[in-house]
Amino acid sequence: MKTFITSAFISCLLGTASAQTSNYPFRNIQLPLEQRVADLVNRLTLEEKVAQMMYTAPAISRLGVPAYNWWNEALHGVARTEQKVTVFPQAIGVAATFDPITAFEMGTVASTEGRAIYNQCRKEGKEILIYHGLTYWTPNINIFRDPRWGRGQETYGEDPYLTGLFGLNMVKGLQGTDSKYLRAAACAKHFAAHSGPEFGRLSFDTKVNLHDLFDTYLAAFRQLVTEGNVAGVMCAYNSLNGQPCCGNNQLMMETLRLDWGFKGYVTSDCGAIEAFITGHKTHPDSLSAAVSAVLNNTDLECGGSYGVPSADYKQGIYRKLLDAVHEGKVSEKRLDESLMRLFTVRFRLGQFDPDSVVPYAQIPCSVIDCAEHREKALRIARKSIVILYNEKNILPLNPKKIRSVLVIGPNANNEKVLWANYNGLPSSTDTPYKGIAEKFGNAKVDYLEGCDYYSADKNKLSFNEIAKKASKYDVIVFVGGINADMEGENGSVEENGAAAPFFKGGDKTTLAFPEKQTELFEQLKKTVRPVVFVCISGSALSFCKEAKEANAVIQFFYGGQATGRALADVLSGDYNPAGRLPLTFYASDSDLPSIDNYSMENRTYRYFEGKPLYPFGYGLSYTQFDVSDIAYS
Repeated sequence: MKTFITSAFISCLLGTASAQTSNYPFRNIQLPLEQRVADLVNRLTLEEKVAQMMYTAPAISRLGVPAYNWWNEALHGVARTEQKVTVFPQAIGVAATFDPITAFEMGTVASTEGRAIYNQCRKEGKEILIYHGLTYWTPNINIFRDPRWGRGQETYGEDPYLTGLFGLNMVKGLQGTDSKYLRAAACAKHFAAHSGPEFGRLSFDTKVNLHDLFDTYLAAFRQLVTEGNVAGVMCAYNSLNGQPCCGNNQLMMETLRLDWGFKGYVTSDCGAIEAFITGHKTHPDSLSAAVSAVLNNTDLECGGSYGVPSADYKQGIYRKLLDAVHEGKVSEKRLDESLMRLFTVRFRLGQFDPDSVVPYAQIPCSVIDCAEHREKALRIARKSIVILYNEKNILPLNPKKIRSVLVIGPNANNEKVLWANYNGLPSSTDTPYKGIAEKFGNAKVDYLEGCDYYSADKNKLSFNEIAKKASKYDVIVFVGGINADMEGENGSVEENGAAAPFFKGGDKTTLAFPEKQTELFEQLKKTVRPVVFVCISGSALSFCKEAKEANAVIQFFYGGQATGRALADVLSGDYNPAGRLPLTFYASDSDLPSIDNYSMENRTYRYFEGKPLYPFGYGLSYTQFDVSDIAYS
């Protein structure tokens, strides 16, 4: 009850203030945007200006400015909200479609559902808290240069061109097509040259030569800025050639602002400015770190202790900007430049205009997780499936002829693994087992976990006992791989668990497929029953044994809520797969340089000189193609 009374009281105060300030120029929708924003900024006190440069921007009741939390996520659907939303395949899976329109469709759905959530909060007079705003810190357009990097799953793969196309379409989908208003504000991250090692990101200095920097690491960012008009950019945790990215003159001033003409806002990654002091040790204290970041055009700080989002803006490094102005370290005019950018975004989101003139303000909650959106999630999941091997065309399976199917493996019936990271929660999830059981409804379809990711069967069945059971089925579908708790941001693998040696801080320490799963696979092969091997992961694994011995091999990146139905549609032939690998699958760890080496030499399909397990762009189809008499003119 206290929360309701507080929210209603704040809403009443802001409504009264809005009425009292209705004659101010910043409330006049007929005036040019820049004039309106300047009027509001000029009415702020210095203390109010500093507060608005924190991601938890407090309300300014005397002007009717509502509180606003800038932090929200929409990597593959609206993330981290209490609402049940549409969960699409992870970004790397969307890239596997090789169809950039899928990113546009996903971005459109995400921002439409996010708008509905935001609109409902406003109607109920609620303060816009974390994960409820319209400033999405998406997409992640870093280059997946090393498949051991845990967060690579959030990207569109290893190719700068493909990454740029998908990122561009994601931005257009999120931001909408209205010439005046944004449906949501996208943010390109992490600027720049940020792709592991995850465990050292707050202190790691990335050494990159100019060719690799501009040809590989910055190419997609340039495209999103110059072609996509992306609203925001997030500067990265790492330093680049000796300077922290959020205080890097070459990146932030020369390249982003001057060369590319970026007019939008820049936010720090969360805790990145504090890392100037604690991680990179390039600055002695909070004041010098704050000054450096602001002078290099970092407009907003996501501050407080990393991983503990603060409701109090004063816990951030930027609180020291007040002292910096008083001491003459930075001018108030410089703060105004950042505030102009920040409030321009909020104005373009329609926060200071009547709902009647904002085209997205009427989007209702009924669109959230609606049938149309669920169908799009299914369609994209189907398109993301990559068939890597199909011995004697064993696939597709005929549901009318198959009498029994065993679906086995640690990812065969695990809903959570399919949601990946930076995810929302769907109203329902189709696991591979559920999808196959429904599709092959006339057959006996059973499930066994078989083994954990890196340890034996939880039910204490020996692999020999499991193989005896499996030998009674017409087909065995082994669904293995890893999950986003192992690979990802700050991975949560137990220190003393079976998986611990294979991961470090969210990165993989090896490309090798989990040995325990391979042991089970080998026992299943001894049944002389057809084995369809499905790897579910967010990155490339070296499943050399499975690639050689399985009757069919499928790579399915974390597929979202419709994973099971999509897989069943492909297995049955109701959908003809056409997915392609958006990154190189290497055969061995020895194929790669160290993960902390940022040179592109011998990395990705553009520079790798060895023989991969599967090359970039590889993927099969059920259709047979013959190409002959090719001529160039």
